[in-house]
Amino acid sequence: MRKVKFTFLLLVVISLSSILLFVLMYGNSTNETYEISAYEISPKTIRSPKTIEDTEKTELERVRAEQAVPASYRFSEDIMKNRQAIISSIFTAVSEVKMEENKETGMTAGKKLKLLRGKLEGLEKEQSFLRLSDDQLKQLLTSDQTEIDNLHEQLLTIIGEELSKPFKADQLSTHRYEVERQIRQSSILPSGLLDVALSLGRTAVVETEVIDEELTEKNKADARESIEPIRILQGQVIVREGQLIDRDIYQQLKLSGVLTNQSSIKPILGIGLFVLFISSLIGIHFSTWSENNQFKKKAVLMFYVIIFAVVVLMKIISYIDNEFDVQIAFLFPTALAPMLIKLLINERTAILSVIITAATAGIMLQEGIAAILQMEVALYILFGGIVSIYVLSAHGRRSTILQSSLAVAASNTIFIIFYLLMTQTSYTLPELTFYAVAAISSGVLSGALTIGLLPFFESGFQLLSNMRLVELSNPNHPLLKKILVETPGTYHHSVMVANLADAACESIGANGLLARVGSYYHDIGKTVHPGFFIENQHAGQNLHDSLPPEKSRDMIIAHAEDGAKILEKHHMPAELIAIARQHHGTSLLKFFYVKAKEQGSDVAEDQFRYPGPKPQTKEIAVIMIADSVEAAVRSMKEPTPDKIAALVEAIVRSKVEDDQFEECELSMKEIKQVKKVICETLNGIFHNRIEYPD
Repeated sequence: MRKVKFTFLLLVVISLSSILLFVLMYGNSTNETYEISAYEISPKTIRSPKTIEDTEKTELERVRAEQAVPASYRFSEDIMKNRQAIISSIFTAVSEVKMEENKETGMTAGKKLKLLRGKLEGLEKEQSFLRLSDDQLKQLLTSDQTEIDNLHEQLLTIIGEELSKPFKADQLSTHRYEVERQIRQSSILPSGLLDVALSLGRTAVVETEVIDEELTEKNKADARESIEPIRILQGQVIVREGQLIDRDIYQQLKLSGVLTNQSSIKPILGIGLFVLFISSLIGIHFSTWSENNQFKKKAVLMFYVIIFAVVVLMKIISYIDNEFDVQIAFLFPTALAPMLIKLLINERTAILSVIITAATAGIMLQEGIAAILQMEVALYILFGGIVSIYVLSAHGRRSTILQSSLAVAASNTIFIIFYLLMTQTSYTLPELTFYAVAAISSGVLSGALTIGLLPFFESGFQLLSNMRLVELSNPNHPLLKKILVETPGTYHHSVMVANLADAACESIGANGLLARVGSYYHDIGKTVHPGFFIENQHAGQNLHDSLPPEKSRDMIIAHAEDGAKILEKHHMPAELIAIARQHHGTSLLKFFYVKAKEQGSDVAEDQFRYPGPKPQTKEIAVIMIADSVEAAVRSMKEPTPDKIAALVEAIVRSKVEDDQFEECELSMKEIKQVKKVICETLNGIFHNRIEYPD
């Protein structure tokens, strides 16, 4: 896997995982369908899986509402004026004929009638109901002009007064009767013109309220819009078991999409889009993560293994969920994924896992009548996972995992109480007992599974988690006991180096816990030949005094490789083995090199250097500095802050000039910070003490 580029691995893993995730989720996104025909007996009770509008029924109700709207009327004063104008036109024509009669002596009655008909021809075509008989016209032509004028004036008054009142067609007979009554009671109308007056008065009266087309259409539109869409609600029973499926019920089944012959590509597209979105989110997350590629490769694989483990668990729950009347999805271990991922990778990735598992669970753990998401399940997993991330310490001790699982159980309980209250449903005692047990079990199960699965991930991916580091830092560990018993001086030295390295690494953002634990084991190779190292020598006897420099060199240099071999033999993490092998880099054993030179040996400097490799990580570089500084300061007779600072500066400068940090990412700014923190720590250790009297 080292030779595979991270980008290529990420694309391959995301692509394959997306396909597998789509397959697992697809079955939970499609509705149950039934092979049913109209006018047969329903084999079971069928509910609508979604809320949908019954467009046919809605349109039918809207048409009915529209047709029930009565016509709207408005009163028109123009009708009165128009009818008066028509009456006036008739009398004007009569007056004109009379004037022509006066001009033409001896005009016969027939000619006068014909002339009058000609003048009234256009009016009679437009207003056919006003056509007067020949006898009535002759009465007008033979009457005195004064009588005609009186009749004209009286008709205008009576018609004007009556048509000034608003009334509809159904009231027309009443108003015509009123006009006739007034005409008959008039004292100024000559009896010879009564028939003409009645005919003109009766036909001149029409309804004064006309249909307002615009207002009527507006009222009809308002009536249509007032009808709410008729919906088939999600969870609504469409047909019960044993009920006849009539035309309306069959139409509702068809609209709800529960018939076998109805297939839709929408769920496929929806799940595909969801998987594409979360896969893109994961890709962005890992591609923008500033971590070394080797660890990122492991992190991607671990992330997907954990995600698919919980998705498979969701799938199992979804298969058996319908067999129970309670929401057994609440048994799902809400904090399993985030706790594992936080301990194995980091908190940022754990938060991403919570979001993805919550959304996925909302889709996969939905009941038969759920909409897009089973929201209560999604929120249940989201809140439980977030609580576990905040409560779980970075050290990942088993005790803190159990404490976190109890906090998750409390969070789950609070959420379920909220859920039960919001549903406003009465629950039986067994149901309430189940939900309480489910909330607690979910939290405890999360912690138990995390503790149980963590070693498998650490072993399978050769990963060194904080929890594993804490276990290795236990003084009762066999190898630490070996160092303490066989090389007590080295043990004390290692503890001091651990304190310095931990503080320095934390100050530059490196892994302080790894540096601390690595420091505990970095000199375990000295247990092979403990007496050849000065911190383990007693009574002032130095074995190197009787040995040639070359022999001493071999004994000292060997402890780095010896330590690595011991750690490998005990299957210790690769990071600790690297610390044991690299903590001296390719440094020069200057004391023995100079001693060999003084004895006249013709030796090269490279012969007295450690074989390396040089430090490959920041943590190992810091341990190298702390190891050299601690040994040097311990040999000082009266360490003061100034002396310590000068010594630290000299040691670090020599390491930099010797190019010991060129293969790690330790910058000059970080080196400066490391020197500062080491000096502060050493000053706290070697502070002045009160001199007590004898």
